[in-house]
Amino acid sequence: MTPVRRATVFDLDDTLVDSGAAWGRVCAAFTARHGHRWRAEDDAALHGNGGWAAYVAGLCGGAVTTAEVIGTCTAAMAVECAAGRVPALPAAVELVLEAERHGPVAVATASPRHYVLAILRELGLAARLRAVICAEDVVRGKPAPDAYLHAAARIGIHPSACVAVEDSPNGIRSAHAAGLRVLAIPRAGMNLPPDVAPLPAAQARSTRDALPLLARLHAPSPNTQPQPLVREAT
Repeated sequence: MTPVRRATVFDLDDTLVDSGAAWGRVCAAFTARHGHRWRAEDDAALHGNGGWAAYVAGLCGGAVTTAEVIGTCTAAMAVECAAGRVPALPAAVELVLEAERHGPVAVATASPRHYVLAILRELGLAARLRAVICAEDVVRGKPAPDAYLHAAARIGIHPSACVAVEDSPNGIRSAHAAGLRVLAIPRAGMNLPPDVAPLPAAQARSTRDALPLLARLHAPSPNTQPQPLVREAT
């Protein structure tokens, strides 16, 4: 029997790296220059939001464009990375290494490429990834399935043979809609909304707890049939 080809596609922010606080600082500083006082609900609104830049621009009362938000905040996040203020989550690198045992590894994130490549270099993960899908690569951000479909096509493996590792409700919606099985690692203290809770194939309390679950999701099933390779549209 032809072995099933498998892959793992990771979200980045709050899945592999502890970046929520840094994004909050950067966006708060940006909006403060335009008269907005950052609130806890603004932090929550950024979480897993593919339209984060439009949200931040909206807080500035029409004084800035989305492009300005992306350029300024992305550059500031690259500085945060270089200063060591965007650490890997505990056991995140080990989780990527575990994923490598089962097939190609990719990242699908709503964050801008300049920041994404900076943090992946800091973590020493860039060379381990077959594909890195960023905000610039898709028209529709999460919760639309585009990022995960693009990642599966780039690595040439059918979505049904891929496991997505996600922390946010929108990310889980995105991966599930694309046909990937989802390993959910909700951000600490977060309960998944009722419409999202049934979607993951497995759920872990932490990145470390996800290690055996990822191996289990990639374990061969006697009923699993090989899937055709997926070629990226040109």
